[in-house]
Amino acid sequence: MEFKDYYQVLGVPRDATADQIKKAFRQLARKYHPDVSKERDAAARMSEVNEAHAVLSDPERRAAYDAIGQGRQQGEPFTPPPDWDAGFEFSGRGFEGMDAGDFSDFFAELFGRMGAPRGGRAATGGGPRAGGPFRMRGEEHHAKIVLDLEDAWRGATRQLSLRSPQLDAEGRVTLQSRTLDVKIPPGVKPGQLIRLAGQGGAGHGGAPAGDLFLEVHFRAHPRFHVEAGNLVGELPVAPWEAALGAVVPVQLPDGSALKVRVPAGAQGGRTLRVPGKGLPGKTPGDLELTVRVVLPSAFDPRARKHYEQMAAELRDFDARKVAQAQSERGE
Repeated sequence: MEFKDYYQVLGVPRDATADQIKKAFRQLARKYHPDVSKERDAAARMSEVNEAHAVLSDPERRAAYDAIGQGRQQGEPFTPPPDWDAGFEFSGRGFEGMDAGDFSDFFAELFGRMGAPRGGRAATGGGPRAGGPFRMRGEEHHAKIVLDLEDAWRGATRQLSLRSPQLDAEGRVTLQSRTLDVKIPPGVKPGQLIRLAGQGGAGHGGAPAGDLFLEVHFRAHPRFHVEAGNLVGELPVAPWEAALGAVVPVQLPDGSALKVRVPAGAQGGRTLRVPGKGLPGKTPGDLELTVRVVLPSAFDPRARKHYEQMAAELRDFDARKVAQAQSERGE
């Protein structure tokens, strides 16, 4: 995927004001709109202009785009870094009336999820009353946060910094930061929303503020990942443990350990399941471990001696035939 320089598409500087962006868009729309343009590539150019305007005219999308686009050039190979959008706080209006599929893969990759409303817009706080002031509850806000698996396992209170895009008096995008103490409940899962009541947009006419929803994601863990509440990882075992069977210790993210029985004859790739030992919660997930047989190095003289002895005494063992037979049996 190639990086798109939206400022270059509209022909405006990176510090352009909202009015400059609007003016540039209108000029290009008059030039490339398919209904009036004589340019051969008018439709394609108009699509690019619409996409650039959709990002740069919105303070939230523009701030996120600026953060990831610093130092990048039009057309260079581009892959968004993991969790690049974490910590940005967005209002709940999302892409109302806009389909990310109308634009390029670049747009969809960056903004296909960002700004999507969570359960619809916030309800009003009663609306205008006869003879009374207009009242409306504040908008819902949302942000993506990235947690350690250990925090979700035990539960924790963490201080999180969120950045909220705003337009200054000159119509340029600025980022306002705020810090919140957030209680992480034990057993929270990836994609789950943590609701902070009253931490969203301000209400109007004395109506209450909206809520802030934090969408949970996990940082990469060296040994485990979570799938629907199940804790998934590898179980390294020695060849004799796999062949003869063994009981081996497994350390969980909270530092505790449990013992897992490896059945005799376990092949690499086999999944062992321990019910109820996954992510904690009202209904705990399972622990799923994939057996990985780790061979001693043949550079160790002791191991090499055993390998040579096995090679001599088990000449009739054909690993390829055994594997094919196991595959045909569905093992």
